[in-house]
Amino acid sequence: MRTHNQYYAQGNYINADSFYARMPNSKALVANVITVFEHQRLTAHDFAHVSDFHWLMAQEFAVFTIKRKQGQWQLKVGHHVGIILLPSGMTLELLPKLNQSTQYNNIAQTRHWVQGMLSDLTRLDARQSCKLPSMKNLGQFSDQSMPLSVEAPPLSDWLVTQFLQRLVRYQPTQHYQAQINNQSSLQGRLVIKEQLRHNSMQPHKFVCERSVLSQDMLANRLIKSSLLYLMPLLSQSSQSMCSTLLQPWRPLSGLSRQERLRLSSIYTQAKRQLDIQPLQKQKLHAAQQLVDLAYWLLQQSNASTGYGIDPTRPNLFQPRLCLLIDMNQAFEQWASQRIASMFQQVSSHYRAFYQTQSVWLNDSEGQACVSIRPDLLIYKTADNDNNQNQSDTAVSKETVNGCYSHVIDIKWKYLPHAGAISASDVYQLTSYAQAYQAGQGWMVYPVLGDKRRPVALKQQIYRDNGDNKSNISSDISDGTKSNHSNHADLWLIPFDVLTGMVNGDLPANLNEKL
Repeated sequence: MRTHNQYYAQGNYINADSFYARMPNSKALVANVITVFEHQRLTAHDFAHVSDFHWLMAQEFAVFTIKRKQGQWQLKVGHHVGIILLPSGMTLELLPKLNQSTQYNNIAQTRHWVQGMLSDLTRLDARQSCKLPSMKNLGQFSDQSMPLSVEAPPLSDWLVTQFLQRLVRYQPTQHYQAQINNQSSLQGRLVIKEQLRHNSMQPHKFVCERSVLSQDMLANRLIKSSLLYLMPLLSQSSQSMCSTLLQPWRPLSGLSRQERLRLSSIYTQAKRQLDIQPLQKQKLHAAQQLVDLAYWLLQQSNASTGYGIDPTRPNLFQPRLCLLIDMNQAFEQWASQRIASMFQQVSSHYRAFYQTQSVWLNDSEGQACVSIRPDLLIYKTADNDNNQNQSDTAVSKETVNGCYSHVIDIKWKYLPHAGAISASDVYQLTSYAQAYQAGQGWMVYPVLGDKRRPVALKQQIYRDNGDNKSNISSDISDGTKSNHSNHADLWLIPFDVLTGMVNGDLPANLNEKL
């Protein structure tokens, strides 16, 4: 047993967990949270409130596939992780499923590693000059988050905790705003043009402009709007505990419907307003983090009440919290970050490049036909190359001495054994390795635990020996490796989601290749 693995250390708790009541179709229901997994099929009978199922049908979320089977409608859960606040007040929690053995007695384990993954994705080293690709939906959780608790709360509770941790470090900022009022006393600057237009017949009134200290700035209202989304997730006890924390925000109003429709521009303006505020560096950073998270929540929570739930009521604009993260993208980013960190810890000569796009095939006139973009490229610089500050773009061999050592493709797929790998995945990996002339090609896939080991995929090379074609293994009979120009060592690499590490001894042997 690996003692450094917090999830294995908590195995007794996870296996003995009987806290979750069983619902039809084996969904777990606790504290108004319905937990479902990838690939699960949901029907109206699986919901405590049938109207919740009808509402989900009406929204036509991309995460669900609508099917009709045996006379009833079904929603099949796709490759997403997230939270949906249902009209009844129940919360639908979507969790990933690695294999058929994922059952409801290890919901706590799944929540643990999913929350760890989301936190990990944003805990980038301060020395890195840029984030991973497509981090806008995952980059809002700070590195000051509290450690995961043994109880493994639902994702909705964890999200609320993340938000409140930032809120405690920031109070609504006040700033001076110009206000124009038509009043009976002269205060501030008289606006001559407006005075003549509105008060020519009432000389006792004055159109005045003055600067007023106010909290009604876009950043504060953006945060308040996201608080309104999160309030239904707070239990009564939590609301009383947070009363002091939330009190300064109560007088503020959220964004209007028109402002929500142009959320991106409002967010840009809010960030600009914050930048010019006379705030201390630490408070400004906390404010920026909170605004980023608030914007993300509002951007993702764009579901409106669907038709058919209550025909007597109009379909009003009623946005609600709905966070859906593509699991393929999330796992790809997480594994990329972890593996790149592993290489960089082994040696400073390894440099990682995320999703570098390059032209692979040209036509006879030199026009690009096909491009390739591996998930992760590892470039090994020469011993005498001290240039470690180049940007995350394709390496120019004219300016840098070295070579691509590893090309890595990452898949959110369950592989019960090496024979389950698809031919298209191998073709893709082989093409990547050939294009970059990399010594090794890795296909990384997720596993639970450290039992699965890396598997070397031995290529067969077919040569024409006159009339007969012989089948020669990539390992030549005398023990020497083939010098074939397109040959690379291909590996299936298991990535343990419980530890966030690849299994096996390959990382330890990287030093031997330097």
